[in-house]
Amino acid sequence: MLRLNPTFDAQKDVVSSVLAKEETVRGNIGVLEPRILNVERDGGVVYSWRGASGTTRIGKYDPHRTENKLLYTFDKQVCVSSCSLNKEETLLAVSLSQTTQDGGRLKPVSKCLTLLIEIHPINNTKVLKAVDCRVKVQFLYPKTSTTVMESHLLLVAEDGYADQYHITLTRQEGYRVVMWNPERLGRDRVAEEFNWVQWDSDKQRLFYLTSREKHTLKCVQFYPEHNFETVFELPLEMPNLSSVTSVRFVNFGYDHYEELNGEDGLRLEVFTDPVGTMCVCYSHPVRWNNDATYTIAFVHRGCSKTFTASLEKGSTPANEPKVHPIFIHLGYYIVVYLAGHFLHLINCRQQDLLCYSLFLSGTDGDIEALGPGCEVISVSGRRLLDVRSGRMYTMELNPDFVLWLLSSDRPEAQRLAALHCLLVYLQPNPVIELKIINWISENVMSFDAFDQIQEFILASLYRMSYQQCVSLDKVLPYSCVFEKKELPVALTAIPGVKCTPELLYHPLIKGKAKSLHGYWEELHHILDRMRYFEAVPGPRFRTALIKEDWTKYQAAMQNSEKKESPRYNRNIEENTKKVLSVVDTWRLDRRVVPLFQEEDHQQRALVGLMVDKLREHLNRHLPRLGKKKIDLLVVNYAAKLLELVWHLLELMWQKLELGPWVLCLKQQGSSEEWAMFHVMFRILEATKGLCFPLPPGYSTLLSVLGVRCLPRHTFLQYVDHGLLQLTEPFVLRLMTEMDNSDANEQLKFSILKRLPECLEQKVRQQWDHPITSACISRAYVRTLLEKYPENRDPISLDRGKRCFHPEFLPLNYLSKILSDREEQALNPFEEQDNVDARFVEETALKQTLIKLGLEVK
Repeated sequence: MLRLNPTFDAQKDVVSSVLAKEETVRGNIGVLEPRILNVERDGGVVYSWRGASGTTRIGKYDPHRTENKLLYTFDKQVCVSSCSLNKEETLLAVSLSQTTQDGGRLKPVSKCLTLLIEIHPINNTKVLKAVDCRVKVQFLYPKTSTTVMESHLLLVAEDGYADQYHITLTRQEGYRVVMWNPERLGRDRVAEEFNWVQWDSDKQRLFYLTSREKHTLKCVQFYPEHNFETVFELPLEMPNLSSVTSVRFVNFGYDHYEELNGEDGLRLEVFTDPVGTMCVCYSHPVRWNNDATYTIAFVHRGCSKTFTASLEKGSTPANEPKVHPIFIHLGYYIVVYLAGHFLHLINCRQQDLLCYSLFLSGTDGDIEALGPGCEVISVSGRRLLDVRSGRMYTMELNPDFVLWLLSSDRPEAQRLAALHCLLVYLQPNPVIELKIINWISENVMSFDAFDQIQEFILASLYRMSYQQCVSLDKVLPYSCVFEKKELPVALTAIPGVKCTPELLYHPLIKGKAKSLHGYWEELHHILDRMRYFEAVPGPRFRTALIKEDWTKYQAAMQNSEKKESPRYNRNIEENTKKVLSVVDTWRLDRRVVPLFQEEDHQQRALVGLMVDKLREHLNRHLPRLGKKKIDLLVVNYAAKLLELVWHLLELMWQKLELGPWVLCLKQQGSSEEWAMFHVMFRILEATKGLCFPLPPGYSTLLSVLGVRCLPRHTFLQYVDHGLLQLTEPFVLRLMTEMDNSDANEQLKFSILKRLPECLEQKVRQQWDHPITSACISRAYVRTLLEKYPENRDPISLDRGKRCFHPEFLPLNYLSKILSDREEQALNPFEEQDNVDARFVEETALKQTLIKLGLEVK
């Protein structure tokens, strides 16, 4: 499920280089085991090893230059418990663990000695602390474009306090960098009375937990100008921490000499993301044959969820030590992993239902590189460090495994979570996209719990829109599940894990909104929006809003007395023009599916209505964005919808190797065309359920495939039930391309009966058939006789002018009347070309000959 990509391996990247230097100086030193101490913000790995002649050396691996550098050498073996290198590589801070024995005699020494060492070049050493508790050191790494002759060191003690030291540097002899006035270093108290502390190297933040009256999580933000402030406080309802006897340090490197007395206590980590999300994760150690319990507090959502994962009884031996689940941050997901038992991929943005998270147990949840017994910590850059193997990894989801979870033997909740993960988190990726579409084509029928095509459309649109504007997160639909009146049971209960939701206290972000910057500004904005969305009903756009208005709009267009105002119709049409102007049609010559090539009034109206309703919704809930940006967002949303359907058809068309012959109505459809028809029909069902528009020309193409693939009576049933549309381009193509065999003639008449009167008249002109000619003639005669007054002058037949059959006097008389009426009309029947009295006369005679059996129709 989770793929680990090695970025550092102590054996490959360090050992060979160090061995070469040591053997050159001292000869063979035997086995070398470097111990990783810290990973700095710039990615540099600080490590120590036992050198020749009983020395202890500290070095740094530069991942950018892929080279190692010796920083400092102690002339005896020491126990380095914490170490940090400043950004300019001129100072080294080291904490040494010390023992009280010296040659069998007790020696009164402090347990921890903290040193500040000049290393450019190696010069003075200053003792910062000599105490009987563990001390962690960490240099700040401010982002500055120029070299600053000042360093800032964070010193965090197990006694529950944190200090910041300000170290001014100066140059001597042009190259020596030394501390200026090292006896009087500036110092500020950053925090105190905490029992847990975490360093965020990437964003230069210090999180800590106090328990004076109640548990409160606080955060101190450090700034480039060496000042800091407490910007965040959050009260937490947490388990009793009385069993915690020592401070737990998170992300302060790794202490290889630490006695793990605190492992029975609470394990807690805070994860943040630049888009404004914050998750507080904590767990208690898992005891033999007990369930695993862990809590994720979604600060940006104002709620927490406590999960209880059942473990297989007897899967853990009784003598196995108590262990903690590992928390891993992937941005969109939080991974909770307990080696040998389960992997829980928790969606930290859409956590409304459990079915958007993946819970895998047994071998499905195994991570090969992180087996039982490994010691893993988080380091900067969202990387994992396995301190025992000396390897560092970046993490990513394995898309092939997630695709495998879509297989038919998996629970539907798992398939929905996997599909959502592929569409929202792992996209855009053309290879993955093609595999998803292949899966949809092979599983085209809707599942019991959700419609996979609706999920494909909504999740893809959500991802595209969210990338444009993160504020759309709470107002746009991201799944088809919420369109259902009742949630299916298969999506509400996940086997193997239980969930208990709770509300969080409102966090306090200090400072005025205008003075906040970066992450804190975004989090403040998200929390404000969260409070607003909690107070208003239905902030997320529901497609039912379009459906209600679309039904009213269709009824109004059919009822001439209740037609919408011309201004409203113009607004709908303007919306549609904006959307179609944005649709990516510049590659029209490369497209193989013939869409966007006709006027589809129904779909055009639905496009415009969708834009209108979505704009209205965003203006109501996100007025801060402004009308121009909202208009751009909704137009892009509708355009992306049309492009998405078009792209889906393109990939299916190419997969089935279809060509232009598909549009020919003279032949029967192949199995590939039937498959294409089936997919297109399911897309029609899915979009109709959402009341989403389709690209202009979609209905025509679907009807063409329907004629080629379906039996005639079945095709007409599809039409009668409104599943297939008799569009004007389709009907005209059918009338002109298909011959007048008995079966085709019967189909054509059946279609004519189902057409509205205005379209029927237009189609009759295109079909060269005696009956249509007769209908055209009757309509023409009726129009002339009803529209123009009768001429009272006597009718005289001019024998000099030869008629078609001059001896048939009644017809000659009618033709003369029609000719006279035509002279009064400027353009009596402009919608029918080449229709006049002569056409009526010829049609009447032809019909008579057919009736008498003198001519074959």
